[in-house]
Amino acid sequence: MDVTLLGTGAPAGLPRPDCPCAACATALGADARAATALLVDGALLLDLTPGAAFAAARAGHSLGGVGQVLLSHPHDGPAVEVPAGLPQPGRVPDGRELTLLTGHRVRAVALDAPGTGYAVTGPDGRRLLYLPPGGAPAGLEEGSAETYDMVLSDVVGRPDALAKLRAVGAVGPTTDVVAVHLDHDVPPGPELLRRLAAAGARAVPDGTTLAVGAYEDVPDVPRRTLVLGGARSGKSVEAERRLATFPGVLYVATGGTRGGDTEWAARVAAHRERRPGSWRTTETCDLVPLLAQDGPPLLVDCLSLWLTDAMDSVRAWDDAEWAGGGERALRERVTALTDALRATRRTVVAVSNEVGSGIVPATASGRRYRDELGRLNAAFAAECEHVLLVVAGQAVVLRG
Repeated sequence: MDVTLLGTGAPAGLPRPDCPCAACATALGADARAATALLVDGALLLDLTPGAAFAAARAGHSLGGVGQVLLSHPHDGPAVEVPAGLPQPGRVPDGRELTLLTGHRVRAVALDAPGTGYAVTGPDGRRLLYLPPGGAPAGLEEGSAETYDMVLSDVVGRPDALAKLRAVGAVGPTTDVVAVHLDHDVPPGPELLRRLAAAGARAVPDGTTLAVGAYEDVPDVPRRTLVLGGARSGKSVEAERRLATFPGVLYVATGGTRGGDTEWAARVAAHRERRPGSWRTTETCDLVPLLAQDGPPLLVDCLSLWLTDAMDSVRAWDDAEWAGGGERALRERVTALTDALRATRRTVVAVSNEVGSGIVPATASGRRYRDELGRLNAAFAAECEHVLLVVAGQAVVLRG
């Protein structure tokens, strides 16, 4: 079964008409995208968009063999003109299955938003799932779904849809995840590809034909990632984004609670509100046992506070204690942490502050902490496949 993507953009396309934003200004050439529409084996058209016939012709196809046109989501604006020779578009009721004369079977998938998803099984038995913009499957239960060979969905706008599919086994290691309905929320080009790769997904230009079930060299999701950045740089947002498409993430908060500190409580509340409801949270600095266990991905936020706790425990702020064994004890703790990171089989994303580029701390204890955090970051980064530095909300790839 082959799929030709006549368009891969949001319903308004990319660039959006009359939009002056930076993403739209740079969406040129292969990064320009028409509204998403799929042509399956020349026989089934999923979503009818303006200029579909011309888009098919540019991709080397004709719509003359299309026997079924299905719409997946409400269309704003004037009705799209149906090209001559195409059947009238329709929608399949949720849960119902449609069998085409070509041997394709199309099942309507219920969503948690207005619209319908379509699971298509080809004559060769290959299976694909197409989800409309802003939609995620509803009513999924663990073990209730077969694994799809290809999933085309709004990975950027609804990363939780991919997490739900992974949770029930509908998306597995061999599933080709292709991002569609791409809008101006993410700068096109390398930044888009970087974010999708972290989710185990990819994007292709309009007009691309894909063979469902064929092997594609999609970047593997890294097992270990360190996200560095200064205060309010966006490093925590970047770390959370990297795991937004994975289910059951365990968020490891190393800061604990600070009674009476309203500013700290507000920070904690903001972090919690951003996190998906399916994530769990544990407050601990005992990271080594977590890394040794099997389980869902870990998001550790952050190593800076872990170091504060470790230095407190070895009385590193006292010069005599530091010289009399505190320094050695801290080195042992850091080594135990990095050894556990090297051996872990879990996916880990850790956050840490990048310090030392500004004012030199006025106190000896401040300089000691600055130096030890620099050493910890370097040791932790040495064990990671991916290392990112976030500056002004922009992720700069240092490794990976």
